[in-house]
Amino acid sequence: MAPEAAAPRPRPAPSLRAAACHSGQSFDRFLAELKQRAMADGVSQSAIAAASPYLTYNQGIVNRDRGQRVFGQLFTEFAGRMAASYRMQNGQQHIRMHAAAFARAEKEYGVPPAVIAAFWGLESDFGANMGNLPVLPSLVSLAYDCRRSERFQNETVAALKIIDRGDLTPSEMIGSWAGELGQTQFLPTHYVTYAVDYDGDGRRDLLRSAPDVIGSTANYIATGLKWRRGEPWLEEIRVPQTFPWEQADLTVKAPRSKWAGLGVTYADGRSLPNDPLEASVLLPMGRNGPAFLAYANFAAYTEWNNSLIYSTTAAYLATRIAGAAPMRKASGPVAQLPFNEIKELQQLLVKAGFDVGKVDGVLGQQSRIAVKTMQLRLGLPADSWPTAELLVGMRGTPRAQAAPASATATR
Repeated sequence: MAPEAAAPRPRPAPSLRAAACHSGQSFDRFLAELKQRAMADGVSQSAIAAASPYLTYNQGIVNRDRGQRVFGQLFTEFAGRMAASYRMQNGQQHIRMHAAAFARAEKEYGVPPAVIAAFWGLESDFGANMGNLPVLPSLVSLAYDCRRSERFQNETVAALKIIDRGDLTPSEMIGSWAGELGQTQFLPTHYVTYAVDYDGDGRRDLLRSAPDVIGSTANYIATGLKWRRGEPWLEEIRVPQTFPWEQADLTVKAPRSKWAGLGVTYADGRSLPNDPLEASVLLPMGRNGPAFLAYANFAAYTEWNNSLIYSTTAAYLATRIAGAAPMRKASGPVAQLPFNEIKELQQLLVKAGFDVGKVDGVLGQQSRIAVKTMQLRLGLPADSWPTAELLVGMRGTPRAQAAPASATATR
């Protein structure tokens, strides 16, 4: 049985900052209008009444949302931990254990079992870690806060719909602090739209029913993330040092025949097929790190989670569950800039006119694009990986002293 939440205790009054985007409305007034919106969207009065004891403001959730940090890691470190052999074996075991549901999902939605199992393993270790907080207070608190108000108003209404159609009771809605529910951590809007009843009990229960989890996750990947039936998603490759590095970019798509002509092979040295199937060359750690062909289906991973490290790890884990060999060991360590120098590099890129997003010492996608552009301007290998040479070129002065080794922060 899933844990049940006791009705939350009254919380301190919301901060005035939270009310700013609601014309100074009190939380109670805001909540009354949100309930009216839910009723206008078809939610019954009985469902709203059942949920009401849980629709309380929690400043701690808002503080957590405003204070969350992205901790940088190298792809190989993150993947080494999250796509470890035990998780691959657990994925294969769950595919055998629930063979009928996986076979049905693949037939109906075209999503391979390994792809579903990889997300299932990464998101909750197959149901072992779904979160332990009541979801309704989180959702309504984030709805009242101004940072992502409209988004979480929609999520709160969706959660009420889940209750209204009998999938979960308010006390059963236990999940992550940001409102995700179930073994593959669906936001309520995804739960309402994509959850399916695969075990035939009349409920879509993503907390306790493995068949429902499998079918619903397949539906979301296929329908919501536009999975292409029968096509690959990621394959490890070898890229020669003569490769035109500026071509290694998810925005650059070309037939495998072109990549083969540039000397790209599979990781084991086999030739790529001389065919028109399009892919991109993905270098999550630059030209000296791992290399992959990312196919059209890789977009489903970046849509699931826009962190390049997470999406590449999820796709790699799926290949391992499907039987691919482990990632090749690098011939040597990849040169890394420490956190403070990544932050300095971002500041220099901003001064040069680039939008790198938040200057936080974390190499997100916007920072990678800016790095690549500057590498091209300075005549450096344009592999989107920040290097000492790039930093020196942007400083315009010699590097005073080698910094101690430290992991480059990447998303």
